[in-house]
Amino acid sequence: MTRRFRMLVFGVVMLLIAAGGMVVVWAQHDDEEPVTILGTWTAGQAERFETVLRGFGIPFRYQGTAAQREVLLSKVQAGDPPDIVIMPGLGELAEYADQKLLEPLDDLYDPREYGAPWMAAASSPGHVYWVPVKADLKSIVWYRGGRKPDAAPAPLKRWCIGMGDDGASGWPGTDWIEDLVLQREGPEVYEKWALGTGGTKWWRSDPVRTAWEAWAGLLRQDERAAERALLTDHRGDPGGHGLLFDNPSGECALEHQGSFALSFYGSDARHARLTDSAPLLPDGGGPVRAHEVTGDFAALFSDRSEAQELIRLLASKEGQRRWVEQAGVFSANRQVKPEGDAIKGQIARRLREGPRCLDASDVMAPAVRDAFYEAVLLTIARAAAGQDPDIPGLLQDVQRVQDAQSTPGAGGRAAPKTVCSTR
Repeated sequence: MTRRFRMLVFGVVMLLIAAGGMVVVWAQHDDEEPVTILGTWTAGQAERFETVLRGFGIPFRYQGTAAQREVLLSKVQAGDPPDIVIMPGLGELAEYADQKLLEPLDDLYDPREYGAPWMAAASSPGHVYWVPVKADLKSIVWYRGGRKPDAAPAPLKRWCIGMGDDGASGWPGTDWIEDLVLQREGPEVYEKWALGTGGTKWWRSDPVRTAWEAWAGLLRQDERAAERALLTDHRGDPGGHGLLFDNPSGECALEHQGSFALSFYGSDARHARLTDSAPLLPDGGGPVRAHEVTGDFAALFSDRSEAQELIRLLASKEGQRRWVEQAGVFSANRQVKPEGDAIKGQIARRLREGPRCLDASDVMAPAVRDAFYEAVLLTIARAAAGQDPDIPGLLQDVQRVQDAQSTPGAGGRAAPKTVCSTR
């Protein structure tokens, strides 16, 4: 093992175990015990969320952390979970529901206001255990205004890529793999792979392997660029304007990133433009088969009436409208009409129209998701070191984790049953 590769592997390990800072917001200190909420939103977005919550008139204590999974697990194990958790991991929420740690949200909101695919990922029969309180669009590429890319696969040197994250490094890479599978194979195959259904060893299948090979081929075009991607945060430098705008030399011009990237660009967001990712992906050029979407889902760990009322208000049309207006985010509630510029209109339209599929790693069992993240990071580390990424071996490792989840009793009734909507 070369010294350079050892350093890259060390970087991967540090990314995998990194944990971000924590923001705790107290509100309305009075005699009533506040509703405790655990989420991932920090800094400015946490402040805007706090403003929305204050408008509900319910005392609360909000804790925002990039290390949410670890914080939540420790609180649950200590017997002191938050009243409400807001997280993207449906697979993780399903496990808590199966352990009978979540309270049903029945009658707290109208699922018809959301529809598929947001509510197609149904909880166990007869109950719903989560509701999307924020939505984002993926399967798009950002570029600077006036520099629209050609509708053809782009080389690595044109991409702004960062794998780092405070809490779950590697997910920007899984987004590439997911998008490649979705655009090449379509929603049906994508859904079966995400859920591990259909009697196929999906991690060893041609659709997943060839998508992975296409991405690895892109990374192998430039070892130094791959190394920078491995060691770069997906948000760019703190206080900067994101990867797309913080490169004066213009060395990268495209960013495969969700609609939340607008929050990274700061004042430069007005210069950002988007296009569908399908033509620009490795070996791309085909039509848009579907759009990947993601959400932050609220769930209840307590049966306190105050917590139930807060969920009801947040999921309502009025609550979602306030959240959208206050924070400039997007809602999965179909009754909340988007407002804003043309770019936000394009995002909102794609969130509501055409085939859409939930982020595959979000609906996977946590153990499978984590193995997916690790395999992606190892792929890019080996590419950066000029080594064969051994894709069959990496995928076999993930498949073993998937197989362990498929043993009797490992599935769970609350696990998502569907991922995609074709309308």
